[in-house]
Amino acid sequence: MVTQKTTTKDIGFTHEDFAALLDKYDYHFSPGDIVPGTVFSMEPRGALIDIGAKTAAYIPIQEMSINRVDDPDEVLQSNETREFFILTDENEDGQLTLSIRRIEYMRAWERVRQLQAEDATVRSNVFATNRGGALVRIEGLRGFIPGSHISTREAKEDLVGEELPLKFLEVDEERNRLVLSHRRALVERKMNGLEVGQVVIGSVRGIKPYGAFIDIGGVSGLLHISEISHDHIDTPHSVFGVNDELKVMIIDLDAERGRISLSTKQLEPEAGDMLKNRDLVFEKAEEMAEKYRQKLLAEAEGKEVPTEENLEDIPSASETDEQPQEELAATASATEE
Repeated sequence: MVTQKTTTKDIGFTHEDFAALLDKYDYHFSPGDIVPGTVFSMEPRGALIDIGAKTAAYIPIQEMSINRVDDPDEVLQSNETREFFILTDENEDGQLTLSIRRIEYMRAWERVRQLQAEDATVRSNVFATNRGGALVRIEGLRGFIPGSHISTREAKEDLVGEELPLKFLEVDEERNRLVLSHRRALVERKMNGLEVGQVVIGSVRGIKPYGAFIDIGGVSGLLHISEISHDHIDTPHSVFGVNDELKVMIIDLDAERGRISLSTKQLEPEAGDMLKNRDLVFEKAEEMAEKYRQKLLAEAEGKEVPTEENLEDIPSASETDEQPQEELAATASATEE
């Protein structure tokens, strides 16, 4: 029996052909891809990951999380399977570099964009302060609170470690800008308990040529010069002093911009009473506010605006409301704009 010797020529398939076939059907990994991978070797400052490539991919410790990691064991375990982001192309050894941090980073920006769209209030601890304001983390991203948007009696340096309610001012992933406001969050919370036509007690916190800023329970409302009195006023300084306590009526609430407009003009029994007899204005405040509310209600319903004669037939707020509105308690300092 003759044994036939098999040669490479007979098979027609060389080692070079085999390598080419592997390359043809090998999946091409590109930076930016998100792929599944399994941890098969933990290293002192990283881990080797099997993602199905010819050579094991590597994830350094600094790419394991959006937060600080001191030991790879804090994030990964042997044989764990999860998603990885391909950070760089193959090096000279054919090894890819992976990242978990980049996935968390992308998803964090997606989440804060969603929270901003919902106009959500978030809470976060201040971890540092600087001359411009305070620093916090939202979904692992670094956020900045400008000093003008921090409403507290505490010094900025004392805020470190304190949890603050916050609203979003700017979410810009391209510029890596995440700006938040503590003041807006406080204003919104306080505004939820306020309504147009309501009389509140406040203190003058600042006086400008165009009006006075009034602290009403920790938020700042503007008493514009045109809403102080029916009589002409040259400057608010001629009427008020800082720390004066006033009764004012809310005439507008802008929750989106966090602004409150106030009036004493609408509380005057007679034009000019804020200049001549302020105590009378405050004494008659609820009565005049009731007239204002009935006027707004009539206008909204397209009815005849109540007059002195027919207003007597309309029940007052005290007759219809079993629980009168409580005065706002001052809980934080107002921030002047």
